[in-house]
Amino acid sequence: MSSSRTAALNRSAAYASIGVAVLLVVLKAWAAIATGSTAMLGSLADTALDLAASIATLAGVSIAARPEDENHRFGHSKAEAIAAMFQVVLISISAIGLALHSVDQLINGTRTHAAAEGIGVSVIAIAATFGLLAWQRYVLSRTNSLAIHTDHIHYESDLFLNLSVIVALCLDQFAGIKGADPLFGLAIACWLGLSAWRASHRAVDDLMDKEWPEEKKARFLEVLAQHPELRGVHDMRTRTAGNRDFVQFHVWVDPNMTVRDAHRVMDEVEAKLLAEFPHLEIIIHPDPDGLVDETGFGAEDVLPEIPAQPEG
Repeated sequence: MSSSRTAALNRSAAYASIGVAVLLVVLKAWAAIATGSTAMLGSLADTALDLAASIATLAGVSIAARPEDENHRFGHSKAEAIAAMFQVVLISISAIGLALHSVDQLINGTRTHAAAEGIGVSVIAIAATFGLLAWQRYVLSRTNSLAIHTDHIHYESDLFLNLSVIVALCLDQFAGIKGADPLFGLAIACWLGLSAWRASHRAVDDLMDKEWPEEKKARFLEVLAQHPELRGVHDMRTRTAGNRDFVQFHVWVDPNMTVRDAHRVMDEVEAKLLAEFPHLEIIIHPDPDGLVDETGFGAEDVLPEIPAQPEG
């Protein structure tokens, strides 16, 4: 898929997220006033922060889509990780604020009212969120955007949040269980905190240039090993930024090979790798067979041996 198509899909998911958030902020503000529900207030706070996070997502994917320039030779992909971390901060603030309000409501014993309005708004919120999640999943299957992925995690938590609001209002108003609403508000706060923790992992990995997963590296090396003129691979380094992968490594080749032949081999290797790993940035350094300038694990040959195929 072209980079312009990828950017357009990411922006469409961000715009959809902003649209849903604006709708739900208006509805939940009215419902929070009408019901006096702590759980609904928590849902409103979360959705208001959803709106801010969705705007950050739009900014992140828009900046990440910019081409390389003389000051950013590796591109702008890490803007997605920055946007994702901003979302994590907002989710965490929402969780802490809701937890404090829930504890206050438990101590003071305030009850809810007008449960029907709150339930109706929550049902609308669930339907709108389902639609948004479906579109985000479609976009993620084609772009693997980190910012959209974080937004998706946090809208998934909204489904449980809105469902818990319905349960809390029913228990408080119709079953007469005192304290149900703030207890559910506290549970929602814990869920939001867990969501923030989960969402932070991939963003931190991107910002810290964590190596690829072992399965992905193993497949990469399998493709490398298919070229008959490579005698070894060492000092391989990998990282991911947004939806782009980066890799650099040294290869051992015949020391008597000409520069022209070595260049041909590197081109063939790149072509094989790009067919299997699109959107990959590759840096290859050829070394004469047996030359080692590195120490430690960087000096180890990581190229797997491919079993010989039976003739005939």
